Amino acid sequence: MKAKEIQELIDFISNSGLAEVKIETEEFKLAIKKYTEAPAVKFEASPVPVAAPVAAAPAPAPTPAAAPAAPKEDTSKYLEIKSPMIGTFYRTPNPDSEPFVGVGDVVTAGQTVCIIEAMKLFNEIESEVSGKIVKVLVDNAQPVEYDQPLFLVDPAG
Repeated sequence: MKAKEIQELIDFISNSGLAEVKIETEEFKLAIKKYTEAPAVKFEASPVPVAAPVAAAPAPAPTPAAAPAAPKEDTSKYLEIKSPMIGTFYRTPNPDSEPFVGVGDVVTAGQTVCIIEAMKLFNEIESEVSGKIVKVLVDNAQPVEYDQPLFLVDPAG
């Protein structure tokens, strides 16, 4: 079984809802287990006292006007470096090292830009484009999906 076939199988299992799969043939044994631990999400809320039911509902309080949204940056002129697999994104080869690339760095096609860990394998991800990194779209040690944009690159840079 080729690496691409294994990755496709992992993608299929990930989307199927199955928690664990074991495949055994004469050539190989493969066991895949999906961890269902969701990342911790922090919510902040102020406590609301619970009151006894009231006969008439009070008039709704006026909501404060929202601040105007910042204009969205036009990213159509940028190229994306996308994740070729599902896994965990790392900007550095190890915790004590500098990132492979950062905002403002010029990259060339074939240059390693990050690592994605999948099934205890660390895969160096190479840029398919040349240009200047204008934005890193994923935080270090965050899970990424197949084809998820990781970096924005200005090809004119």
